[in-house]
Amino acid sequence: MTLSMHSQTLPQTLTEQPRLSPQGYALIWRQRKLVVWLTPPRPDCILLPPLQHTDRLMACLAKSPVDRVKLSLSMDAAHLTFWANICEQAKKPVYLRLPSTPNLPQKFCPQGWWLKRSFDWWMAAALLVLFSPLMAIIALLVKISSPGPIFFSQWRVGERGKLFRIIKFRTMVVDAEQLHHQVMGRQTGLHKLKNDPRVTPVGRWLRKLSLDELPQLWNVLRGEMSLVGPRPWALYDAVRIGTAQRQRLNALPGITGAWQVNGRSHLLDLNLVNSCDLNYLRTWSLWQDLKFLVLTIPKVLTGFGAY
Repeated sequence: MTLSMHSQTLPQTLTEQPRLSPQGYALIWRQRKLVVWLTPPRPDCILLPPLQHTDRLMACLAKSPVDRVKLSLSMDAAHLTFWANICEQAKKPVYLRLPSTPNLPQKFCPQGWWLKRSFDWWMAAALLVLFSPLMAIIALLVKISSPGPIFFSQWRVGERGKLFRIIKFRTMVVDAEQLHHQVMGRQTGLHKLKNDPRVTPVGRWLRKLSLDELPQLWNVLRGEMSLVGPRPWALYDAVRIGTAQRQRLNALPGITGAWQVNGRSHLLDLNLVNSCDLNYLRTWSLWQDLKFLVLTIPKVLTGFGAY
């Protein structure tokens, strides 16, 4: 069923919007799901004209019967971020539109996966209690060392392509996101730079010891991440993944994993990182996760590949 059959509710409000995106968007309604493209994939789409103000769009989406929004990867990171922010305000879950992944661990080993997720929750809760004094000290250092918030959040790709906000201690200047493409414009691989000018002195130390990642334990408690799993892709990296490897974006991401232990900043090629993650998913076991957790400790203490 296309969205045109609901023209008396959603489209009337949407079509009143002024300009923001020069292209506009194409919308299709599928079983209470709103699928959004940047360009029309077929002639029966509803075309949302170019926008400038988003209040009406957000209000309309909030009142609609849509129970989730799915975004096409034909959009770039800026458009994906725009829709993710709108959906967050409208309290609608938002996903990337991805091909299915047949070899996810929760499918071929459901009992082992249940044990993994139980371990994730209890261990994350215990580590948060254990590290709470250290996290309080870090929060104070971040606050007094540079102006801006203590925590940094950013849209990342989670299980089944669901977007979520990852939480970290802020290690960069406040306007770092606005400067991202200016700094990383020539990066062909992962958008990581050894001497990133946006990183603060305290942030550089936090990154070296991976202490900026401690707040991600909250993401684990909320079910958005695991202790061990593939790298949680930022949107500007996710959009550059080749079509053949996009199924990897269905996986539950982790704080540590194969890339963090074996490659980290020494392995920045997108295809190689994805191949590493796909191999982890194909060969997943509880013992392998435990091995990565143990191997993470010396990597963190020595600052292996961290910047």
